[in-house]
Amino acid sequence: MKKEKTSKGRNKAGGEMRSEYKFDYRNARPNRFASMPSDEPLIVMVDPDVAEVFTTRESVNRALRALISALPKQGRSEGLGRR
Repeated sequence: MKKEKTSKGRNKAGGEMRSEYKFDYRNARPNRFASMPSDEPLIVMVDPDVAEVFTTRESVNRALRALISALPKQGRSEGLGRR
């Protein structure tokens, strides 16, 4: 009598997603590939209307530096760092 082949990874519903997956977070480890080197530039996507006004990175940086200098000193440290 031949054994039927069963495909691994498929559930009884015929390959559809399960309603719930259980993950054991005790065995989780940090992703060693997820760290971003600090010497690489930060890339930010801007909306098309903003890109029409600021066509070069120098113009964007100049405008952002002017905005930073206009902020009150106590508000500068809140949310202005690289993540």
